[in-house]
Amino acid sequence: MKKLLIFTLVILSVAALSKSFSDYQAEFISYRDSHDAKGMKELINELEKLPSKDYRTYTLLADSLVEYALWGAKESEDKKAIYEKARKYAEKAIDLNPKYAYAYFVRGAAIGRLAQYVGLLKSLFMVDDFDYSMKKAIELDPKCFRAMVAMGMRYRDLPWPFRSYKKAEKYFKRAIEVEPRYINSYLELGILYEVWKKKDKAIKMFMKVLELPPMKGFTALGKEAKEEAQKHLKALGG
Repeated sequence: MKKLLIFTLVILSVAALSKSFSDYQAEFISYRDSHDAKGMKELINELEKLPSKDYRTYTLLADSLVEYALWGAKESEDKKAIYEKARKYAEKAIDLNPKYAYAYFVRGAAIGRLAQYVGLLKSLFMVDDFDYSMKKAIELDPKCFRAMVAMGMRYRDLPWPFRSYKKAEKYFKRAIEVEPRYINSYLELGILYEVWKKKDKAIKMFMKVLELPPMKGFTALGKEAKEEAQKHLKALGG
């Protein structure tokens, strides 16, 4: 029995080592697309057990942790600890390759989520770190539309003097220009127009969310966006 167990573990280790980064990336996209928490958790465990990791693997692991904490973690799990681990992995990736835009985006995403757990005053001290990460991601990859959406939300949702509706609008519009298929950009822009008291523009954006199909790779997120857009339209009487 003991020999059989050792043999099984060896086979599993060889199978894991035979996977390429593209294989892991494809799994990640599939699990994120459907919000498959079990699959994402298994991917995290597999990536963490790899004997050696490069900057791409550290970044993918970090993003897997951010996604899992966001929509897959159980109530009993410590989400703050998961986001902290994600940040550390993203920073390891940056140390290995300071020009990898994806790592900066994930670092910023982890910091943004961590800010929810430290209170308003302490979270404001994290703004500079968040801004640096997201702006660096955009600088290194001008097509990093999710970093643009994140910056738009930052300028929309933070209190004065950190808030700027004009800057938020600029980032959301830039994200839509770069990737018009990502319907969450329209949702967030619609929410901006709603709080900005621009009702007609808000309705137009929420209607756009309902008209467009979810972007491949973000199907579950897109479905949630449609549900939220419908609620906002109802509240606006649109």
